[in-house]
Amino acid sequence: MADENTETQVPAQAVKAATAFVAAHGAPTKAVVANIGRKGARVVLVGDDGALGDVIVPAPAVGEALVERVEGLELSEWDRETVSATKIGASHRRKMAARTRG
Repeated sequence: MADENTETQVPAQAVKAATAFVAAHGAPTKAVVANIGRKGARVVLVGDDGALGDVIVPAPAVGEALVERVEGLELSEWDRETVSATKIGASHRRKMAARTRG
């Protein structure tokens, strides 16, 4: 069994991606950690400007550690405030619609 430090070691690429997102879209950036099974966890980012992004990490605990490590991220849930903060543009809607048809 791996120790806690190994399980929550945050990949450098995840830190880099989250830091760049906060820099581009403002703080505070809300971060919702969602378990996606064997693939790990998706950290959905909602920038201060409403932009959406995500980072995939090996486990939910790693996602939470990422939020703690990156300045400007705040752990959130899909509550009314977080959902209301998102601004989904037409291009993103078309992209998501194409995924559901294919």
